[in-house]
Amino acid sequence: MKKKIIAMLLAGGQGSRLYALTQSEAKPSVPFGGKYRIIDFPLSNCANSGIDTVGVMTQYRPLKLNSYIGSGQPWDLDVNDGGVYILPPYQSAGEKGSWFSGTANAIYQNMAFVENYDPDAVVILSGDHIYKMDYADMLREHNEHGAACTISVLTVTLEEATRFGMMNLGPDGYIKEFEEKPKHPKSTLASMGIYIFDWKKLRKYLTEDEANPNSKHDFGHNIIPAMIADGEKIWPYRFKGYWRDVGTIDSLWDANMDMLTPRLIDLYDPEWPISARSPICPPHQVGSHAEILHSIVTEGCEIDGIVDNSVLSPSVRIGVGANIKYSVLMPGVVVEAGASVEYAIVGENTVIRAGAKVGGSPAPGAEKSITTIGPDLEIPAGSTIPVGAMISKSEEV
Repeated sequence: MKKKIIAMLLAGGQGSRLYALTQSEAKPSVPFGGKYRIIDFPLSNCANSGIDTVGVMTQYRPLKLNSYIGSGQPWDLDVNDGGVYILPPYQSAGEKGSWFSGTANAIYQNMAFVENYDPDAVVILSGDHIYKMDYADMLREHNEHGAACTISVLTVTLEEATRFGMMNLGPDGYIKEFEEKPKHPKSTLASMGIYIFDWKKLRKYLTEDEANPNSKHDFGHNIIPAMIADGEKIWPYRFKGYWRDVGTIDSLWDANMDMLTPRLIDLYDPEWPISARSPICPPHQVGSHAEILHSIVTEGCEIDGIVDNSVLSPSVRIGVGANIKYSVLMPGVVVEAGASVEYAIVGENTVIRAGAKVGGSPAPGAEKSITTIGPDLEIPAGSTIPVGAMISKSEEV
C-alpha cells in the first residue's frame, strides 16, 4: 500500500540516566506533565501532521509501553490502511538474531515493514522528546530542496553546543559537516535527532552500513556522515518552537516545571492537541485545609495539604498538613499527613508516610539537586530522604 511518508519511532532505549524511574519500564512510557506519558508527544505530532502509519521499535521492558499504545485509538492511529505497530527485535528461521545494536540497525531490522508501505519518505523519531512539530512542514522543505535527508535543527549557544551533534553548513545552505559533541563548535545549529530520509536512499545506506563490521550502526555516527561524504544533499530544517530531550532527571524535572508556563508549550491549543490514554477517574477534590498555588492537579486527586509549583498526576492523595513544593508526583502517589516533598520526582504508586521529609530546597547559590523516588516504594513515617538522593526498589528505605 503506497504511502507518501511513514514514521519510525525509536522507543527501545533503557533510559539509564533516569535511574529508578526506568527500572521497570521503558523511558517513553514514563508519566509526564500530569496526564501524559512521554511518547504521547511524538505520537500526537504524527497524527496532527497527517502521518497515519507509525512503527514503534521497542526493546527494553516494553510491556507497559505496548499496553499503553494498544491499538493507537487515543491518537486516531487505529486506521485500516495504516495504524501504529509495535516492532520488537525478532529472529527469523535460520538467523542468529539480536537486539537492536544501534538506531540505524533498528530501522534495518524493520525494512520489511517499511517496504510494505513503499513510502517516498520516512521520518525517524525519538520516543523521549517533549515538543510540538508539524512534520508535514518539514517534509515540504525536504521536497522543495531535493534532499536525500533533512535534519531538524535548533539554535543553541556555543556553550550548549558541546552537548549536541552540531551541523556545519556550506555556502549553499546544505549541511556539509556533522560533529558529535565538538569541543570547539563551528556553528550553533544542533541536531534534534529527528530526520526525514528519501526511503530509497536510506535503504541503500542502511544495507551498506549493516555490512560494515566496524560500524556503530548509528544515524549520527555512521549513516549521516556517510551520506555527507558521498555528496548527498542534506538539508537543515530550522525548528523554532519548544523542545526538550528528557533523558535525565534534571531535564525531566525542568520540562515538567515548564508545563506550568503555558507560553512555553501550549497544551490548550485545539489546532494541535496532545492526546493521551487517560485513566477513568472522578474529578479532583480539594479539601477545606488545602491550598493550591500555580500547579497542575489532574483527575482523581484528593488534596488536603499545600501544593505549590508542582505537577500532580491522576489519583494522587495529599494528606492534611502535607507540603508539596516544586515537585512532580506520578500517578497513584500518596503523601500522608505532615509529610513534605520538595524539589523531587516521586514514581508511581509510592507511599510517603506521615511526617516523612523527602528532598528540600537547594542551598542559596547552589545548583538544584532533584531527589528521585522510584515507583512502588514506601518511605517510612518520620524518615528523611536527603536532597539529591535517588531511591529505587533495590535501595528501599
